Amino acid sequence: MTPPLGDIAHIGHAQLFTPDLDASVAFFTDFLGLTVNGEDGDTVHLRTFDDYEHHSLVLTAREQPGLGRLALRTSSEEALRRRVEAVENAGGTGHWTEDEPGLGKLYVTTDPDGHEHALYWESEHYRAPGALKPALKNQPQAKPNRGVGVRRLDHVNFLAADVLANAEFQQSVLGARPTEQIRLDTGRIAARWLTYTNKSYDVVYTEDWTGSEGRLHHIAFASDTREDILRAADLAVDTGVFIETGPHKHAIQQTFFLYVYEPGGNRIELCNPLTRLVLAPDWPLVTWTEAERAKGQAWGLKTIRSFHTHGTPPVQA
Repeated sequence: MTPPLGDIAHIGHAQLFTPDLDASVAFFTDFLGLTVNGEDGDTVHLRTFDDYEHHSLVLTAREQPGLGRLALRTSSEEALRRRVEAVENAGGTGHWTEDEPGLGKLYVTTDPDGHEHALYWESEHYRAPGALKPALKNQPQAKPNRGVGVRRLDHVNFLAADVLANAEFQQSVLGARPTEQIRLDTGRIAARWLTYTNKSYDVVYTEDWTGSEGRLHHIAFASDTREDILRAADLAVDTGVFIETGPHKHAIQQTFFLYVYEPGGNRIELCNPLTRLVLAPDWPLVTWTEAERAKGQAWGLKTIRSFHTHGTPPVQA
């Protein structure tokens, strides 16, 4: 049984590994418009301008790219305890740590595929210094005067060997609610979108056609408008950022998007989903068939890896 919504307040931040830390930092600051808010050895903390917390993204130097940790803030200390109990009652394991600036203790566990999740409650509200102070008191930081100027970290799309097992972990253990999914002709669930809030989705699981575990499809940053996505595409061309696909509109979730790669090798989505909310408490799970998925995106753009007759799912979600 899925617990009531509300124990997970929102996505706090994501950690990415990169084999080229300097180039990755330059991408996120110069192209996306994030601000560096501290360094610790081979780790750099960055923030989007509308994040009330210390950081939105953690970049850590490693030999290979990928996702390190997805951090989720709970809605209270009691909610944190409930989710920890839910993890342990489901047979999961975890450990406590205090290893991130601006945050209190974090409970670190994993989903069935091995993706690391950190749950926390205690968090310092960001206070912008000097030139970063905003003119409006209800905004944590002044808007950036460079790059795209993304507003927030929007969602994370995990690759998984078993989509259903991981989605059920999100639902039964963390309290997420499924909103849309892809079901193959065989009956297998090839992708599922889930939300902790009234956003239409916060996390996604997409079947990894290689059968691997613990990999990342992409992390996504939200922009104010669709026009920002188009401007990002122009900036990418001008600055040599690799565009994988888009700008275009997803059929699933109707997100206007652009996929690019940062220099460390991680796929980054720029998206504009701000107008789509799930307000119905009895929202029905929308299921897309293999034939419907094969039609591609909303305006006919084919996905990067199309469905084949033997049911191989696409890499792009």
